[in-house]
Amino acid sequence: MLTRYLVFAVVVFLAVVFAGLSAWQAWFLAGFFPLLALSLLGVWDVVQQRHAILRNYPVIGHMRWLFEGIRPEIRQYLIESERDEEPFSRAERSLVYQRAKGVEDKRPFGTRVDVYGAGYAWLTHSMAPKPPNHHDFRVKIGGAACTRPYDASVYNISAMSFGALSGNAILALNTGARLGGFAHDTGEGSISRYHRQGGGDLIWELGSGYFGCRDAGGCFDPARFAEQAQAEQVKMIEVKLSQGAKPGHGGMLPAAKITPEIAEARGIPMGKDCISPAGHSAFSSPTQFMHFLQDLREGSGGKPVGFKLCIGHRWEFMAIVKAMLETGIRPDFIVVDGKEGGTGAAPVEFADHLGTPLAEGLTFVRNTLIGAGLRDDIKLGAGGKLVSAFDLVFAHALGADWCNSARGFMFSIGCIQAQSCHTNRCPTGVATQDPLRQRALVVEDKAQRVARFHRNTLEALAEIVGAAGFDRPDELQPRHIMVRQKNGETLSAEEAYWTLEAGALTNGGCDRADYTRFWNMARAESFQPLPA
Repeated sequence: MLTRYLVFAVVVFLAVVFAGLSAWQAWFLAGFFPLLALSLLGVWDVVQQRHAILRNYPVIGHMRWLFEGIRPEIRQYLIESERDEEPFSRAERSLVYQRAKGVEDKRPFGTRVDVYGAGYAWLTHSMAPKPPNHHDFRVKIGGAACTRPYDASVYNISAMSFGALSGNAILALNTGARLGGFAHDTGEGSISRYHRQGGGDLIWELGSGYFGCRDAGGCFDPARFAEQAQAEQVKMIEVKLSQGAKPGHGGMLPAAKITPEIAEARGIPMGKDCISPAGHSAFSSPTQFMHFLQDLREGSGGKPVGFKLCIGHRWEFMAIVKAMLETGIRPDFIVVDGKEGGTGAAPVEFADHLGTPLAEGLTFVRNTLIGAGLRDDIKLGAGGKLVSAFDLVFAHALGADWCNSARGFMFSIGCIQAQSCHTNRCPTGVATQDPLRQRALVVEDKAQRVARFHRNTLEALAEIVGAAGFDRPDELQPRHIMVRQKNGETLSAEEAYWTLEAGALTNGGCDRADYTRFWNMARAESFQPLPA
């Protein structure tokens, strides 16, 4: 706290000193008036409600906008000297800020990306474009066994737990979701008082710690689950098998960081480290997992139930699909999390080199479901750096029915990517439990920005889809996306991310040797593979 307010305190102190000295020598007034102006500016910074940085760093916080005005070459030098790589470019953050604030997002002087480089992708447009007639695109989630399907927006807030984010951040996000009519994933930290206070639709994520529905030993408690899952605010149940940013990795919340509010939400004791195991204890095989999902559907009163994963061993996902076929139990949805997904606490090697990127993971899941004849029964969600309207277009073209975003919505509530999430010293009050730091985040203002970012992004999505000659994003197909390869060749996504024939895996007609090999290795009764 002293560090944050030190400059402000020094300015006020010097203003007082110069005021006293001016009674002795009038020329001290020349210094007093500028210091008085800075002191009044600092007071205004503390009480204003638009800029979290200024509330936490009065006076000196204005330097941020000064440095943002430095020429791009110098700014890039400063960025590169501080860190090897930023998870998001400044251009991407600027796009979110503009849409969240309702600022004009048109850009003069052409594109902001390298259109000649390998991996560049674009949507082919139509000579008969359609004017958008609405932007509130929805997808109905819930299969034949679901009695309470959910009409979801195609763009929702991805999983971020209370504890990782501050109470004010959660409240702003959830209030924004309510204002905008879209869903907010709780993250595995369970449902907090701030989620309930916001009143927005919730996707309750269950991780390996079963927070909010666990017994004293940390195992799943069906009675506690049903008590929370049947709340009207909870719209869907999502079991987290793995997370894109750190797949196969558990976690620990040290006892020193557990507040009474976190303990209340998670159902854990104070004064004891909170462990999130790497794997689940409620099931140990694909078949058991399907029955666990069925138990969750019944315990929730018939709400949509599904799971989230980052693709790892391919035979393991295929084993889950085989379990669907053998048990007759279908999840209502699957969320594919790309390794691009972010977190405030992942080992560098996990974040950089573990897990499958979204495009490849989504293609594999889509193809496996098509090859097993299950694609029409299960909705697909996608997550992993999906911030712009084109990101949503790309994911929809590859098979997603809806998309989730975490950092995009974090930017909308003021995150400046300071990369201090794990230090409890977030400068904008987003990723901290420090009550003084998080007071800088004004919920009423930021909730409006969350809703505005969602609305403006979907309006842009509607315009892009219309430019391609369609009314809805679910009409997009892989053939509508072009991707430049490393050798300079241009392929449609239909060629780069091809599609299996319907039923190819179950009827033995698959012409892809790798898919056939993994399918033959998979078995419903175990995650362990058969010999290749």
